[in-house]
Amino acid sequence: MSRFCDSLPVLALLSLLFFYSEASVHFYRGDKFVGKGNAFVVHGGSEGIYSSLSNQNDSSIAANGDAYIRFERIIFRRNSEFTNFRSGSVYAVIFEVEDRESIGGSAYGGQRAVCCTSDLAKLGVCTEGQVIHRPSTINPDWPQVFGVSFNMDDEVASLPSISIQITKTGMYNLYFIHCDPRLKEVIVEGKTIWKNPSGYLPGRMAPLKNFFGFMSLAFVLLGVFWFSQYARFWRDVFPLQNCITLVITLGMFEMALWYFDYAEFNETGVRPTGITIWAVTFGTIKRTVARLIILMVSMGYGVVRPTLGGLTTKVLMLGATFFLASEVLELVENAGAISDLSGKARLFLVLPVAVLDAFFILWIFKSLSATLSKLQARRMMVKLDIYRKFTNALAVAVIVSVGWLCYELHFKSNDVYNERWQKAWIIPAFWQVLSFSLLCVICALWAPSQNSTRYSYSEDASDEFDRDETSLTLIKPSPISSKDVRSVPDARPVQGSNGFSSGGDLEEEKTE
Repeated sequence: MSRFCDSLPVLALLSLLFFYSEASVHFYRGDKFVGKGNAFVVHGGSEGIYSSLSNQNDSSIAANGDAYIRFERIIFRRNSEFTNFRSGSVYAVIFEVEDRESIGGSAYGGQRAVCCTSDLAKLGVCTEGQVIHRPSTINPDWPQVFGVSFNMDDEVASLPSISIQITKTGMYNLYFIHCDPRLKEVIVEGKTIWKNPSGYLPGRMAPLKNFFGFMSLAFVLLGVFWFSQYARFWRDVFPLQNCITLVITLGMFEMALWYFDYAEFNETGVRPTGITIWAVTFGTIKRTVARLIILMVSMGYGVVRPTLGGLTTKVLMLGATFFLASEVLELVENAGAISDLSGKARLFLVLPVAVLDAFFILWIFKSLSATLSKLQARRMMVKLDIYRKFTNALAVAVIVSVGWLCYELHFKSNDVYNERWQKAWIIPAFWQVLSFSLLCVICALWAPSQNSTRYSYSEDASDEFDRDETSLTLIKPSPISSKDVRSVPDARPVQGSNGFSSGGDLEEEKTE
């Protein structure tokens, strides 16, 4: 199992070099219009944007205090065989989410339409064939709607290259819309640039840059503590501590890579594909190895049993399955993430990871139940105390996780239009903090020390730990008969080199 901990990163990274990710700059490469009601629509992007800052001393281009959405070389293209008519306008519609009711309308309380219908035209509220929009009650200049038409025989129609200043913090949406059924084969090409006052990061992602900076520092401090202990007592290190060392190392790389990923993204507007993939992969490997370590510890590996025996294959299969499911989910979430919206496909990918996590939890607590019972029955009090603390920490982590999941579901179910985007970064940040806290507890319980051998497997351990346990309930220890109890002769306390009595330690070693 220790070889597994050492070789897993190399195996995982080799298969992930060919994925591609987009940028915060929104590119349109032949996007086709899709029918939505009586309109034809292309979603151009959705991002949280903070308002422009009037006084900003930062001289860098990315953080000059301006916030805007800029159109660059946006063109609409139609096939040459469909150029024998002058078309209606193709619109670019930009609105803040609070002004969503300003787009579209309905006649006589009927179905809401984006394009003006004949009934609405008769009421005099719009012109038939155009996009319905009304000035916002908060800002009369919004929503921003402008368009362009195809002249006779034209294959291409171009939108003007303009920059729209953002003066109000909000979630902004861009849609390209037309109402002419004859233009159903039209495609969109070009790009739009969305910028916040501090850089090109979408508003929902912007706080994560600083968060991963703090997490990098936290992992460095944990690494200094752990590696200093590891160097001092390297002769007494056992396999479980090697796996913990691997998790800390992976965590340091993951946090640093995420920070550099967001910093580069914020500065250039283009997400660095390589850094993103490496950050996702290191994070997925770290989570997989961490779960496997917790499972192995629960089974007593390295503490009360030298190997996992026949369970090794099952553990590795569960770990590999979790790695693949989590890697796919994380790549979809991060590689190619442009808008501040979450797709339904991502929700579907969450389900396998959630099921595997539940399986991990059940197996972990089943194994802990058996291990605790056996430690109590054999009166291995030092190890029993550590395992009780470990069980309590896991129980608290699970309870907190369930509570946070309920809050997350409440948060997302009541935020259909992403109006609470400024607080959305807290959700992924919480899981990072929780996993780091649990790692700190494990490091405190099994830190390398001169007494590490007291917590590791010894040859006196019973072969019962090699058997696969299937019961989920705690096994009550059977009464120990007097003939099974070894009498310990009275002995004078042995004076150690420091002058203190070590009789307690000797007695503990005998009982183990």
